[in-house]
Amino acid sequence: MAQIETAPAAESQQDAARRAALTSMKRLAAGLLALMAVIFTVSFALQGRYPWLDYVRAAAEGGMVGAIADWFAVTALFRYPLGLRIPHTNIIANRKDEIGASLGEFVEINFLSEAVIRGKLESVQPSRRLGAWLSTDADAEKSNAEKLTEEFAVAGQGMLSLLGDDAIKDLIESVAREHLVKPEWGPSLGRVGERLVTSGQQHAAVDLLLDRADGWLRAHPGAFGRVVSQRLPSWLPGFVDKLVDDKAYREVLAFVAAARQDRQHPVRQALDDYLSEVMHDLQYEPAMIARVETFKAEVLDNAKLREFAGDTWEAVKASLVDALSDPTSALRVGIRSTLQDIGERLRADAALGARIDRWLADTASYLVANYRHEIAGVITETVERWPAAETAAKIELQVGRDLQFIRINGTVVGALAGLAIFTLANTVAALL
Repeated sequence: MAQIETAPAAESQQDAARRAALTSMKRLAAGLLALMAVIFTVSFALQGRYPWLDYVRAAAEGGMVGAIADWFAVTALFRYPLGLRIPHTNIIANRKDEIGASLGEFVEINFLSEAVIRGKLESVQPSRRLGAWLSTDADAEKSNAEKLTEEFAVAGQGMLSLLGDDAIKDLIESVAREHLVKPEWGPSLGRVGERLVTSGQQHAAVDLLLDRADGWLRAHPGAFGRVVSQRLPSWLPGFVDKLVDDKAYREVLAFVAAARQDRQHPVRQALDDYLSEVMHDLQYEPAMIARVETFKAEVLDNAKLREFAGDTWEAVKASLVDALSDPTSALRVGIRSTLQDIGERLRADAALGARIDRWLADTASYLVANYRHEIAGVITETVERWPAAETAAKIELQVGRDLQFIRINGTVVGALAGLAIFTLANTVAALL
């Protein structure tokens, strides 16, 4: 009667332990039934010689009846007893879908309610727990923030490996074409440049240009002299060339020095006026706008734009992969420090934690209110997809060990009941 199933080829360690415990309890219950049968047989055979064995026989008989009745009851839940298709047996397999629907409804009504979810979140205080978890002792071998950063890094590398390079390049190219190539450059450059010139931002560039010019002239007087000498008539004497070179060199040095020192120097004013005019033409002069568009078309033709998208993605991807794989990279250090800072703030700032807890509770309540039927439906649909025999086996594996105590208790209670009934009957007969 004790039907002992062999474990499936692949199951979790917990299920293997449950199966071993279930098998052990089945053997114990079957052993008690066998013991009652042996006691009944011996006492029945010897009761004529030893009248007191009548009581032992009655107890054993009651124990067997109780054991067999409870074996039938427990077995009928999960399969047909002895393979006989007796009505109202193999209950779980036959009513699998109803059980799944009832279980889903039970979970939906009793667990997926706004009051239950909100109350649980308020009692748990998830923000404070998260803050405490993230802000673990920095002296520990590895903080939780560091562990979480490693998980982020692994997930990020996985995402990068899953992303299709061609698709990303197409996306970059389309974005660049929409926002970089399609708009006219001239007016935008003119407006930006006009604001820069109006605010005097070009002065720093002019200062840098004059500084570089002064430095180059002082470092290369001979080169400047050769440039001047090449433009003088060849019939002039050499000493005249030298005089002209020195004079021109000194004048240019003085001119550059004066322009560097005088913020109102004419050359500076001329540059400001020129830049203002260029910025105006970029915005309003059709010829200038057309020239810029021609330049843009030459620089960003289809092939070059595609190459730009490919180079951009390859560079970004390589940088991200390197940063995610290096524990000392600025990216991972930044993520880790940010997580630790979030943990400290959540742990120390009660008001912030309360706001986050309320947001979590409101979000969970919204999801439960609008999708609890779909969430609970997962249970119903999952049970419906299980084969009937597999459903019965799963449930028996979870609760079967405890149900075997019913058989054991039935054996003991049956024996006591049989003994009590037989004793009472004999007492009544003796009195009559």
